[in-house]
Amino acid sequence: MSAQFPVARPRRLRRTPALRAMMAGTRLHPADLILPLFVKEGITEPHPVGSMPGVSQHSRDSLRKAAHEAAEAGVGGLILFGVPAVKDARGSAGDDPDGILQVALRDVTAEVGDALVVMADTCLDEFTDHGHCGILTGSGEVDNDATLERYAAIAVAQARAGAHMVAPSGMMDGQVAAIRKALDAEGFAGVPILAYSAKYASAFYGPFRDAAECAPQFGDRAGHQQDPAGPLEEALREVRLDLAEGADAVMVKPALAYLDVIRRFRDEVDVPVAAYQVSGEYAMIEAAAANGWVDRDRMIMESLVSIKRAGADLILTYWATEVARRL
Repeated sequence: MSAQFPVARPRRLRRTPALRAMMAGTRLHPADLILPLFVKEGITEPHPVGSMPGVSQHSRDSLRKAAHEAAEAGVGGLILFGVPAVKDARGSAGDDPDGILQVALRDVTAEVGDALVVMADTCLDEFTDHGHCGILTGSGEVDNDATLERYAAIAVAQARAGAHMVAPSGMMDGQVAAIRKALDAEGFAGVPILAYSAKYASAFYGPFRDAAECAPQFGDRAGHQQDPAGPLEEALREVRLDLAEGADAVMVKPALAYLDVIRRFRDEVDVPVAAYQVSGEYAMIEAAAANGWVDRDRMIMESLVSIKRAGADLILTYWATEVARRL
């Protein structure tokens, strides 16, 4: 006589909010979140970014306030982007000790100390008058090796200004090695590098370019950012190279359209994996919510949980402070 077993009923473990919370396999913590912030030289009040409701270009004073609020909420870190008053072909403001990003780093580290990790975007597009991520040749192409010299100088300037971590985002070949060598030579061996290892030439960046005032004046960045339709092996090759050059953590950008890449990175590497929930992802949810088409709070949390479930240890998101307060 065969034994009779009761039918399994998975719904039992989903019956109440308390049961669902106890059984949750994916959990967000405020320290997982990193808040991107924009600071603009020469303004005295924050300037709202029209394509990113709720996000502003900050003045120095409002930046300190935003950093303080993030720290109070338990956010894990900030990443700062500077918008200078004057731009030129070599992005001179990028490593100027009195440039807006270095000033902002000093302001923020004085404000929050070690309460959270203060990061700096290490790139040139915010600082160049042509809007590209590097030094250009006479024919208008990005000169990889000349750009590495600028990245190295910028990273050192950021470390001197108090950055706890630098995050090179330009996707130049050899950028991590160049920055690591420069930091070590200048006494900043303790400053880690968060490498943008898979940064795609994405249509999701549009609102960010409004906020950072860094849209290319001609052409595009498809020659150095990864092709969205490119093979996954290319992204894996990039991350292996960055790790071999000394990266301490790695990033995938954007996030939601590249959850498969996040998962593969998590499976492949033994360092923290970050994912950037970019401006287009943010703007789509805010716009749909403003039109009453979606439940804003649920959409925000579902999107972040999906990024976490895919394998991200850290998430850069413009909702960092809001969500941290909710968790």
